[in-house]
Amino acid sequence: MPQRPKRRIRFSKLYSFSCLKSPFRHEQSQIGQRGYSRIVYCNDPDKPEAVQLNYIGNYVSTTKYTAFNFIPKSLFEQFRRVANIYFLIVACLSFSPLAPFTALSIVAPLLVVMGATMAKEAVEDWRRRKQDIEANSQKVNVLRGNIFVETRWKKLRVGDLIKVHKDEYFPADLLLLSSSYEDGVCYVDTMNLDGETNLKLKHALEVTENLHDEKSLEKFRGVIKCEDPNENLYSFVGTLYYEDKEYPLSVQQILLRDSKLKNTEYVYAVVIFTGHDTKVMQNATDPPSKRSKIERKMDKIIYILFSTLVFISFIGSVYFGIETKMDLGDSNYRRWYLRPGNTTVFYDPRRATLSAILHFLTALMLYGYLIPISLYVSIEIVKVLQSVFINHDWEMYCEEADRPAHARTSNLNEELGQVDTILSDKTGTLTCNSMEFVKCSIGGTPYGRGRTEVEKALARRGRSQEPETDGLSSDFQDQNNDAVDSRQPVKGFNFRDERITNGKWVNEPHSDIIQKFFRVLAICHTAIPEEEDQSGEISYEAESPDEAAFVIAARELGFEFFARTQSSISLHELDFDSGEKVDRVYELLHVLEFSSSRKRMSVIVRNEEGRLLLLCKGADSVMLERLSQDGRKFEAETVDHIKRYSEAGLRTLAIAYRELGEEEYKLWEREFFKAKTSVAADRDALVDAAADKMERDLILLGATAVEDRLQKGVPECIDKLAQAGIKLWVLTGDKMETAVNIGYACSLLRQDMKQIVVTLDSPDILSLEKQGDKEAFAKASLESIKKQIGEGISQIRSTKESSKEHSTEFGLIIDGKSLDYSLNPNVEKSFFHLAINCASVICCRSSPKQKARVTRLVKLGTGKTTLSIGDGANDVGMLQEADIGVGISGAEGMQAVMASDFAVAQFRFLERLLLVHGHWCYRRIAMMICYFFYKNIAFGFTLFWFEAYASFSGQPAYNDWYMSFYNVFFTSLPVIALGVFDQDVSARLCLENPCLYLEGIEDLLFSWLRILGWMFNGVVASLIIFFLTTKSVLNQPFRSDGHVVDLEILGVTMYTCVVWTVNCQMALSINYFTWIQHFFIWGSIVLWYVFLLLYGYFPPAISTTAYKVLAEACAPSGLYWLVTLFVVVCALLPYFSYRSFQTRFLPMYHDIIQKRQVEGSETETSKDLPKNVEGKLSHLRERLKQRDL
Repeated sequence: MPQRPKRRIRFSKLYSFSCLKSPFRHEQSQIGQRGYSRIVYCNDPDKPEAVQLNYIGNYVSTTKYTAFNFIPKSLFEQFRRVANIYFLIVACLSFSPLAPFTALSIVAPLLVVMGATMAKEAVEDWRRRKQDIEANSQKVNVLRGNIFVETRWKKLRVGDLIKVHKDEYFPADLLLLSSSYEDGVCYVDTMNLDGETNLKLKHALEVTENLHDEKSLEKFRGVIKCEDPNENLYSFVGTLYYEDKEYPLSVQQILLRDSKLKNTEYVYAVVIFTGHDTKVMQNATDPPSKRSKIERKMDKIIYILFSTLVFISFIGSVYFGIETKMDLGDSNYRRWYLRPGNTTVFYDPRRATLSAILHFLTALMLYGYLIPISLYVSIEIVKVLQSVFINHDWEMYCEEADRPAHARTSNLNEELGQVDTILSDKTGTLTCNSMEFVKCSIGGTPYGRGRTEVEKALARRGRSQEPETDGLSSDFQDQNNDAVDSRQPVKGFNFRDERITNGKWVNEPHSDIIQKFFRVLAICHTAIPEEEDQSGEISYEAESPDEAAFVIAARELGFEFFARTQSSISLHELDFDSGEKVDRVYELLHVLEFSSSRKRMSVIVRNEEGRLLLLCKGADSVMLERLSQDGRKFEAETVDHIKRYSEAGLRTLAIAYRELGEEEYKLWEREFFKAKTSVAADRDALVDAAADKMERDLILLGATAVEDRLQKGVPECIDKLAQAGIKLWVLTGDKMETAVNIGYACSLLRQDMKQIVVTLDSPDILSLEKQGDKEAFAKASLESIKKQIGEGISQIRSTKESSKEHSTEFGLIIDGKSLDYSLNPNVEKSFFHLAINCASVICCRSSPKQKARVTRLVKLGTGKTTLSIGDGANDVGMLQEADIGVGISGAEGMQAVMASDFAVAQFRFLERLLLVHGHWCYRRIAMMICYFFYKNIAFGFTLFWFEAYASFSGQPAYNDWYMSFYNVFFTSLPVIALGVFDQDVSARLCLENPCLYLEGIEDLLFSWLRILGWMFNGVVASLIIFFLTTKSVLNQPFRSDGHVVDLEILGVTMYTCVVWTVNCQMALSINYFTWIQHFFIWGSIVLWYVFLLLYGYFPPAISTTAYKVLAEACAPSGLYWLVTLFVVVCALLPYFSYRSFQTRFLPMYHDIIQKRQVEGSETETSKDLPKNVEGKLSHLRERLKQRDL
C-alpha cells in the first residue's frame, strides 16, 4: 500500500463556489437519450458488454496522410492547381499524333515538379508521425488484477483504471476516483488546453474518495452513463452507478487528456474517452486555410496567361485553316511541295476546318511554355528556405525565455511585408503578464517609491511630476532606490519604501493597520507553499499571478506564509511588541472564493486569541459599497490613491476586514451550509446571497497596486511600426483607465493626439441599466452609440477642414459594452469609418468573440493585410481570423502559439519580423513571380513568332528536350537564389528607414502595372531575340564551308540568346550578389553549353536535331558568338534604359536609400525624396521630438 502524504487538506470543507458546485443538474435527465448514450464499465473493460461497444482505442494520429492514401490524396492536392491540370492534359495528349514533341519530354518535367512537391509533403507528414509515435508511446500505470503494471498510452481502453503521478500528463479523458489528498481533490494544469496558467481544482465524489489501495481498487466496479464525445471543455454530463446508487457527475470530476497533474502526488482514475474521442482531439480542428494576397493574384495572372495561350492558339489556327484551304484553289496546288493531295487529317485542304481545330489543340500544347510549370514548386522551396532564415535569426532570439522566432507556416512569408493594421492583445503581449507588487495605500498613506512605465510616460507628457505623496526629495529617493536595488531582486516584488521595509513599519503612525493589512494578504488566498529541497526557500503555487504577488509581498514585508493544512494557515510574522519573528497559526474555517461576478474573495479565520475574523479583498467597485460607517475612515484618501494607481497603469484591489461575533457566525454557518447542500436549481444564488450577508459592514484597510510591466522595447517597436505606416489597434480586457495609460506608456497615444471616447457610462444609461428594463436599456444604448460615433466622425471632418496644413491625429477609445452595439449591422459601417480615420484605436473590456469580430471587420473593411498578435487562449479567435496570426510564447501557455502562423517570444521582435524579413520576403516573392512570367513569355513568344514565320505549321523551333529543360534546369536555380538571398538594402537600413515598408503596404512591387510591365518586357525581348537572330543568320553562309543556317542551327542560336538574356536579366535585377547568385546565374548558362555538347554526342535517333550541332556547327562559327552577344545586349537594352530613367527621375523608396548608401549619407534625408515620402518623414520626425520632450 503506498504511503500517504503528510499534508491532508480537506478542501471540500472550505471551498464554496464554482469548484464544488452541486452535480445535480437538469441535464442528468438526458442520460440515455441521443447524444448521451455512452456507457463505460469501470475497471472491467473485458466484460462482454463492454467489448461489444467497440470504442476506439487510445492511439492518436495527427498526420495528413497514411501509407494507403498518400498517393491518391497527394495527387488530389497537386491537381487542385489549375496549371497542373493543364500540364496533365498536355501530358496525356503528348502520346497522340497531335503532339509537336515527344511524350517523354513533357511527362518528365511534370513528374519532377510533382514528385518534389509530394516529397516535401511526405517529409512534413513523417515529422508529424514521429511526434505521434512519441506521444502514443508514453507510459502509464494500469490496474491489472490487484497490481499496477506499466503500459503504453496507445494500449489504454475505455474502462481501464489507471494511476497518474505528479507532473505527468493525463493519457485520456478520465473520471477522478481519489487522490493523495484524503478528500480526493487534486490540482490540474490546463495550459495545453486553454492557455491558462492558473491551476484548476478537481474533486472526486465522496463515495470514491476513500479508494486508496490496490485491494479496494480491485473490487471497485461501476457503470458510467454519460454524454457522447464532444468538443466542450467546460461541461460534462454523466451519472455513476455504483453499489445500486446513482451519483451525478460534473466537469469537476473529469481530468482531460493533455492536462497535467500538479501539487498532488498521485490520482486514481477511470478512462472514459480515448484517442480521437477525447475532448482535446475533438477540438483539434485544422486551422483556417490562409493564402497570401500575392498567391491569389498569381492565380489571376495564370488565368491571363491561359487566356493569352488560347488567344494566340486561336489566331494561329485560324491563319492555318485559311492558308490550308487556299492550298486547293482552282484545282491547283499553291504549296505543291507539301503534297496536299496525299496527306492526313492534320493537313487536309479538303477539310481545312477540321485541320484548323486539330491545329488548335497542337498549338495549345506547343505554346504551353507560357505557363511556368516549375513556378509553384520553386515558390514552395523559396518559402521554406525563407522560413529557415526566420527561424535562425538570432536577432529575434529571446535569451530569457530561450525561445527563437518560429515560422509555423511558410505560406504567408510575403504577407509579413504588406501588413496595414496590427490588432494586438495587451496583457502578456505588450506587457509581461508577470505581476509585481509595486505600491500600496494603507490607512490613507501611500507607500512605494517606484515609478512605472506609465508614470514615466505621463512625466514626458508634462501631466505628472515626481510623486508628491512620497514625502521625499528626488535626491533622497534616488539614494534610497540605489540601496534597495543592491538587494537580490525577487520575482513578483518590486516594492521600494524604507518606511515599512525591514520591519520599520512598526514605527509608522498606523502600525496596527499595516499589520492587519499584510495579514490579510498573507491569509486571504488559495495558494499552496512548496519548500525547495536544497535551498529551503519557499515558493508558492497560486491560481493567478496577482495572488502570488500578494503572498510574496507579505512574505518580504515580514508576514511569511509557510504552511497550510486542511484547517489552518501558518505564518512567520513580526511580533509587534517584542520585535521578534514568531509563528502564528490561524484556524481556517471558510474560503469564499473569487469569481468574475462576485469580484472579491474572503476567508473566515479564528486567530490564536480566539477572535473570529473575515478577511476580504476585491475590486473597489464592490468593496466600497460594503463598508460600515466606522470603516470609511480612510475611504477618501484610498479612493484617490486607487484612481492615481489606475492612471499609472496598475491593477488595484481594495483590502478590508471585519470581526465576527460567535453567535452571528453560528447562525450564518447554518444558513450557508444549508445553501451549499441545496439541490435546488437556484443553489448558486442561495450560496451567493449567504456569502453576501457576511461580507458586509467591512472596515477598509487600504489598497494594493500591482504592475504588469511593459515588455522590453515595446514603445520603440510601436514607434517604428507607426513610421512604417502600420496602424495599431489594441484589444484588451482591461478597464479603460488602465488601457489608456498603457497606451501612453507604449507611445500608442500621444500628447498631440485628440481622444474620442465612446462609452455607455452616462448617468441616463446607467439609471436605465439599474431599473432592469433590458429592452429600453438596449434601445437607449444603441442610440447613444450612434450619436457618439456620428459626433466623432463630425469632429474628425471639421478638424481636417479647418487645419489642412497641419493634420491632427485622433485616438479612439471604446469599451466592451459600447463595442457590442458598435458591431451591430446597422452601426458597423459608421464605427469602422470612425476607427479607420483614427491613428490609434483601443478597445477595452473586449471579450474573445469581440476581438475576433473586430479583426474580421478590419480585414474585410480595409481589404488590406491584417495581423493579430496575442499570447493567450482568449486570443485564438483573433489570430485565426486575421490574415496573419502571431503568437507570443509567453506566460499564458502555448494555445495562441499553436493557433498562430508565426511565433515570437516578445512583441519587440515584431519590428524585425515585419520591417526586415517581411520586406525582404515580399520583395523577393514579388520579384520572383514577375521574373518567372517574364522569362516564360520571352521563351514562349519566340515559339509563336517562329510559328508565324513558318505559316503556323506546328513545327517547334527547338528540340523537345531544350523546351523541357528550360524551366527545370537552365533558368530555375537563379530565380530560387533571388527568392532566398536578394536584399535591396541591409537589415540595418530596413530598420533605420521604416518608410521602405510602404512599398509593401502600397503593393508597389506587385501591382498590376508592374506585372504587365514585366510581361511586356518579355514580349519585347522575344521580338528582339527572334527577329534579330533570324535577320542576322538567315540567307548567308554560317559555316566556313559555305553552308547556310538550317532549322537545327537557328533553334540553337535562338535558344542560346534566350538563355543568356533571361539569366543576364536576372543579374540586372538582383540588388545583393553573393557567390551563390553568381554560381547559379553563370552556372545555368554554362550548364546549357555542357548539356548541348553532351546531348549532341548521343545517337541521332535520340539527339535528333541536336546531333553534334554545337561541336561541329555552332562553336566553330564566329557568327554564332557575335550574334549571341549582339542579340543579348539589344534584348536587355529596353529594361536597362527604363531602370536608368526610373532611378534618376522617378525613384522608388529603395532606390533613394540605395543612392544615399552609395553616397555615404544613408542617415541623412535626401533632397531627392518624393514629396509624399518627405512629408511623412517630416511629420513622423516632429512627433518623435514631441514625445522625447
